[in-house]
Amino acid sequence: MIKKCLFPAAGYGTRFLPATKSMPKEMMPVVNKPLIEYGVEEAIQAGMTDMCVVTGRGKHALMDHFDKNYELEHQISGTSKESLLTDIRSLIDTASFTYIRQSEMKGLGHAILTGRPLIGDNPFAVVLADDLCVNTDRGVLAQMKALYNQFRCSIVAVQEVPESETHKYGVISGEMIKDDLFRVEDMVEKPEAGTAPSNLAIIGRYILTPDIFELIEQTEPGKGGEIQITDALLKQAKSGCVLAYKFKGQRFDCGSVEGYIEATNYCYANIYKQPSAATPQKTEQKVLEAEVA
Repeated sequence: MIKKCLFPAAGYGTRFLPATKSMPKEMMPVVNKPLIEYGVEEAIQAGMTDMCVVTGRGKHALMDHFDKNYELEHQISGTSKESLLTDIRSLIDTASFTYIRQSEMKGLGHAILTGRPLIGDNPFAVVLADDLCVNTDRGVLAQMKALYNQFRCSIVAVQEVPESETHKYGVISGEMIKDDLFRVEDMVEKPEAGTAPSNLAIIGRYILTPDIFELIEQTEPGKGGEIQITDALLKQAKSGCVLAYKFKGQRFDCGSVEGYIEATNYCYANIYKQPSAATPQKTEQKVLEAEVA
């Protein structure tokens, strides 16, 4: 059972300056919830209860959000506004939150390696909060966890993107196992225009086996002078097995202004105005029952 989910959250969010000068980009609200809260909900739906957050300077709001605010709760206790805290209270009661600081920004691979003391020798999920994924049924992590239970190897989530956008992503190619699942044979980080091995781009959802940490330690800085997780994953694919999964659902790139606006409009129309979903505990039980079945 995968119980740990790592959230790399130390980046500066420069594309959203000046808003992110004093506010973590992961705390930017999509309607009335910060981005990272959507990611935590997705992890809990997949049965994960240990949230491990890699933070940086000026990220105290992340820790404050997943904690009780006694003064606020006292002020709105017994009023109609108290119900607005129901979802976040449920998350705090359901999951544990631990934090570690990344002292310098040296790429996603380095951020994941920084989280090693929180993960230990366990398989784990990784969520990049600025990739917001929404589903009417099972979330992306729940889909990937079911695959992990079957194959017991690292898995990356991928989606098809236009060839004109492949230079923005890590891109994979490989052997098709079935329509939505590939065994990775090659993986390139932000390929030059016209050189991408396919149009299957990696998005911010991973399930990783713990040997990835040693592979990251052996990885030299690559594109942009950063330690790329794609380089470590390619080593893992060459020596063992890494799968790429075309997930079911819709993904919004909230690291861009356009994607953030699209996500806000979608969530307002399809989530905020709808009745509340099942509590994370009930949803987790449904996922576990489905896996057993």
